[in-house]
Amino acid sequence: MSLKGKHIGFGLTGSHCTYDEVLPIMKQLVEMGAKVTPFVSYTVQSTDTKFGKSEDWIAKIKEITKEPIVDTIPKAEPFGPQTPLDCMVIAPMTGNSTSKLANALTDSPVLMAAKATMRTHGPVVVAISTNDALGLNGVNVMRLMATKNIFFVPFGQDHPYKKPNSLVADMTKIPQTIESALNHEQFQPVLIERYKD
Repeated sequence: MSLKGKHIGFGLTGSHCTYDEVLPIMKQLVEMGAKVTPFVSYTVQSTDTKFGKSEDWIAKIKEITKEPIVDTIPKAEPFGPQTPLDCMVIAPMTGNSTSKLANALTDSPVLMAAKATMRTHGPVVVAISTNDALGLNGVNVMRLMATKNIFFVPFGQDHPYKKPNSLVADMTKIPQTIESALNHEQFQPVLIERYKD
């Protein structure tokens, strides 16, 4: 399936260490002919870290897609029945956002876009990046895996010895996961070996 002409929402949450992996995928989707609308959480908008300044990440997003950045909940809500997306992607998806989505909390533009997409039975693709996926957040990951119209980018342990509860998606698999999700299928295998010694 081609993504040309598809309207893809691309939401980023606060796993700052993965932005260098994720933004090239956003660019790839644009190059594939998709219309990519970016959604950013409040953390993305306002938090500077050792991985970069928030304003620099926002500037990079603006270079990739000409679609306006959706940075408030009111701006995100119309991406349901009014202006439906073909697919909503959340990459990276933090443990915090995972737990909120699994428990129907919508306190950020990204989560509002996911909820709006779910209202129209559209696919939501999530690429997790969380240090506690095999800890307290495990129940939320499994709840989302069992939820209709939510599809996971293949993920695995990024460092089972130093961070035994951590799971991170293979961001390079986002396009294939979107293509499968548009057919309402989970791209397989969803559990992968990610750690390289």
